[in-house]
Amino acid sequence: MGSYDVVVAGGGHNGLVAAAYLAQAGRRVLVLERYDHVGGLAISARPFPGVDVRLSRYSYLVSLLPSRIVRDLGLELELRRRRYASYTPKHETGLLVDNEDAGRTAESFRHVTGGDADHKAWQDFYGMTARVARALAPTLLEPLRTPAEIERIVGAQAWRDLFERPIGETVDERFGDDTVRGVVLTDALIGTFADPATDLTANRCFLYHVIGDGTGEWNVPVGGMGAVSGALEAAARRAGAEIRTGAEIVGISPSGEVTFVAGDGEHTVNGGHVLVNLPPAVLDRVLDRPGAVPEGAQLKVNMVLARLPRLKDASVDPKAAFSGTFHINETRDQLAAAYAQAARGQIPELPPAEVYCHSLTDPSILGPDLRGRAETMTLFGLHMPARLFRENPEKARKEALRATFASINRVLAEPIEDCLLKAHDGTPCVEVKSPVDLERDAGLPGGHIFHTDLSWPYAEEGGWGAETEHERILMCGAGARRGGGVSGIAGHNAAMALLA
Repeated sequence: MGSYDVVVAGGGHNGLVAAAYLAQAGRRVLVLERYDHVGGLAISARPFPGVDVRLSRYSYLVSLLPSRIVRDLGLELELRRRRYASYTPKHETGLLVDNEDAGRTAESFRHVTGGDADHKAWQDFYGMTARVARALAPTLLEPLRTPAEIERIVGAQAWRDLFERPIGETVDERFGDDTVRGVVLTDALIGTFADPATDLTANRCFLYHVIGDGTGEWNVPVGGMGAVSGALEAAARRAGAEIRTGAEIVGISPSGEVTFVAGDGEHTVNGGHVLVNLPPAVLDRVLDRPGAVPEGAQLKVNMVLARLPRLKDASVDPKAAFSGTFHINETRDQLAAAYAQAARGQIPELPPAEVYCHSLTDPSILGPDLRGRAETMTLFGLHMPARLFRENPEKARKEALRATFASINRVLAEPIEDCLLKAHDGTPCVEVKSPVDLERDAGLPGGHIFHTDLSWPYAEEGGWGAETEHERILMCGAGARRGGGVSGIAGHNAAMALLA
């Protein structure tokens, strides 16, 4: 098929970002994607027969995507801010964090915790993380700083509390209420199986969840996650990149030779450079070298509801509670208990989870006949490592869903099952994905949504975080340093490393 300046292995969002930047710079770029569509896990889908709903099936919110990338690539994309950051049920009441009403938030803290101390601690702590976000976010699109440089720009207190010691220690020291502690700690555990009291892996996860574009806000993509990938694909094609789908990569050589299988047979192309938007474990496989397989730790449940469930707290509108992040049995002690059970190989008795309803902020994902009479609900379950699903995936998936529904029902005024919309064949609109399902369906080793454990956003050796031991092969996916979730940062940085 000939030669290209750059072959991008994998057409997920990072690969599309890299392709767009390089094609804009005049490079001849080929993107190879094994699916019949681009976007990786940042896609929208209609999983329920006859139900006109475009669900963000895997990834579902946008935080880290820098506005600079949106401007550079001319992305036609709308991201909406959520008014309500979160709601956390506690007995017959709940903690509501309202981004637009500081007084209401303060009163909610007072009602739930019995005083003002934790609200003051909340303001101080998130004031610190906001300063860290503003300082760190610009560096994510630059060559890597050293640890000493990052410590200098974030300050000694933030360095100690967020980088040097376990985030669990910091949270225990700053907050007194177990519910408030849990709300903070969930950002350290999304997609990460770790004990925040001892493991700095949780710190790295926390940083990636609060840095987002200098604000830390988690925004809703209008049209669903497929709109993000669609905008990136359009930018790459507009710049002149060639994109081939249905092309599964089976070999990459250090010399830049890429072999792939398509419907018409096996092909080989040559690239001056190869940018790898694949998990590191997949790169190990195609380079025919040994490597470790990571472990994902989440349960994803996609639902369509006929109506929002009633809350035990009648003072809060369900539309407010579910348009932000709704925390389910995620106190600090509940998180610790679930982690301990999962580490012993057991599905947690009371799985911690969180949900939100995309359609409350962006009803465009609902078909015309469903608007006003249905809502989407996305559930992300914590502490569900792949090891729990290895022996009998189907049985374990059913047990995990049963336990998760029992968990959410403990904090609602009615069973979530009673609120589910039925598809035309009479089945409830529920789709469950375990790490093993992601491994099988999406090709993610271990079902790890970040491709591998997240890394610190700095390094003594400098560089762009894209370099490998082979000069012509660069990492441009979530598994690169400063990769992580749907951000495009790794794609940008790999392109800059090549152009530099």
